[in-house]
Amino acid sequence: MSRTAWLEPGCHPVVDGVHRIPLELPQDGLRAVNVYVLETDSGLALIDGGWHRPGTHEEMSTALASIGRRPHEITDIFVTHIHRDHYTFAVELRRRYGCAIHMGAREAHGLVEIARINSNVPEESLIQARRSGAYELADEVYRLTVDEPFDVDDWDTPDTWLQPGLLPLPGRRIEAVHTPGHTKGHMVFHDLDTGLSFTGDHILPTITPSIGFELGVWDLPLAKFLSSLELMVADESPRTIAPAHGDVGGLVGERAQVLLEHHRRRFDEILAVLDDAGRALPGHQVAERLLWTRHNRPFSSLDTFNRLIAVCETMAHLDVLVVDSRLTVRCIDGVDHFRR
Repeated sequence: MSRTAWLEPGCHPVVDGVHRIPLELPQDGLRAVNVYVLETDSGLALIDGGWHRPGTHEEMSTALASIGRRPHEITDIFVTHIHRDHYTFAVELRRRYGCAIHMGAREAHGLVEIARINSNVPEESLIQARRSGAYELADEVYRLTVDEPFDVDDWDTPDTWLQPGLLPLPGRRIEAVHTPGHTKGHMVFHDLDTGLSFTGDHILPTITPSIGFELGVWDLPLAKFLSSLELMVADESPRTIAPAHGDVGGLVGERAQVLLEHHRRRFDEILAVLDDAGRALPGHQVAERLLWTRHNRPFSSLDTFNRLIAVCETMAHLDVLVVDSRLTVRCIDGVDHFRR
């Protein structure tokens, strides 16, 4: 099967009572987000909501019609995390049909931050870019995002702030597990009866989730992500990955182990960069000396947004190495410089 087969529109069966709908993402390298449709004793429930854009409702309606269902049958939407490709269309569905939205309690502060910023500007990420010394990149991202269309009504408060434990879904046993890292309040949902694990962006089948796009105070996101991966490895149940981006398949624990090994290699690569330099480097210069994506692309070949991702992820790695006493850091004129 090709890498892009999962993007085909429709309502694709996963297991009995569970379907997958890929919803298109505008101007996004991921191209689509999976929304999972669960049949329950009280109607339909969704895992994640999608991105609210002009064609999303028709796309969802057409997909559901292919299995003889309609959007008004949706009673609940369980959102893995606060990013707009997962949350904002859930708000629109509630506006139209009255369904309830549920999201991890640790995302509450992020929702406050979005309302405060009142734009698509990734404020905390720009702070990290400037801390790395990438001032021109931060300014460019600000110019690109400050005038993007933004509707604060897409970010209404959910009906329920979820805590870890069983979800209130009649006829289904689904457990919410707090997996911070990609965001502060990210949740993975384990279906205890089917063996599926709705992993959101915590575990993706072919790419490493981005780390460092925090809402609110930067709080060692990579350290939290690694701990969340270790939690998945320690769970010996054979759970199948039902990701937010990509096709269903593979085992959660095995993929979590691969992701842990990827980040261990990244730590080694960063240490090698600093050894080669023989001097302290600001974070953005470390990022520029690394290769990126699974295709090992140079930093200079990345577009603006992905350069920001690269810088933030590098800062996240550098901070963990400082906490682990493998690097020291010195702040000079607001820019952190790192060395062995």
